Amino acid sequence: MPETKPRMSTIDPVWQRVCDEAVAAIQAEPLLGGLIHSSLLHHPSMERALAYRFSLKLASGEMSEQILREIADEAFSRDPDLGQMARADIMAVFERDPACHRFLQPILFFKGYQAVQAYRIGHWLWTQGRIDLAYFVQMRVSEVFGVDIHPAAKVGRGLMIDHAHSIVIGETAVVGDNVSMLHSVTLGGTGKEDGDRHPKIGNGVLIGAGAKVLGNIHVGHCSRIAAGSVVLHDVPPCSTVAGVPARVVGEAGCAQPSVTMDQLIADQA
Repeated sequence: MPETKPRMSTIDPVWQRVCDEAVAAIQAEPLLGGLIHSSLLHHPSMERALAYRFSLKLASGEMSEQILREIADEAFSRDPDLGQMARADIMAVFERDPACHRFLQPILFFKGYQAVQAYRIGHWLWTQGRIDLAYFVQMRVSEVFGVDIHPAAKVGRGLMIDHAHSIVIGETAVVGDNVSMLHSVTLGGTGKEDGDRHPKIGNGVLIGAGAKVLGNIHVGHCSRIAAGSVVLHDVPPCSTVAGVPARVVGEAGCAQPSVTMDQLIADQA
């Protein structure tokens, strides 16, 4: 008789840790049992859980949870990279946000993470030519989370948006991998021009709270933009810019500003 090989389950350490933390959270706070079971433990995969959260958060009288759930399930099924980016984003939040102590926190409680995952589904819809549905997702993400990311914008993996209040990322913006930004950041245009008109952010960039990066300019990899700055010109790689308008005030100070999250500017005296 032919030998029967045992069926191996897919190894998913991120999802396994989320589930382990979920069990512990229910033991610590039984009143959250219903929420945690329905959002996490009821689902066989992280993708299914994220689809559920997407539908729960964005449903309204205009579109039901069921329809949104079907949209998200289709997106995750047809584009496996969505799930991998979601895992990279969780790792980014956990590693960089000192207020994040468990993997389950971004999925359940952090609107920045939830908004980014919803944007990613909207972006997938955009790439499939389902433009109006992508606009609908953008509208609901803005209404629910206060994060306005155009579905045509291109955002890399490992993104962390801390606090995630009043975030604007324009249509032709590009954000690289492993970028961190704080609240009230705008990646916008400079007027009413058409075409390619938004910033291009390199890998490993840290953008401080309230910073405005405007126009079709390039922010070099592993650079820092100080809080409250208005950036109107290209930023060299591995540098720090600050001010209104922003100017180079020094080097980035470390190899990976978006990971260290160091926002202090060394005394130039």
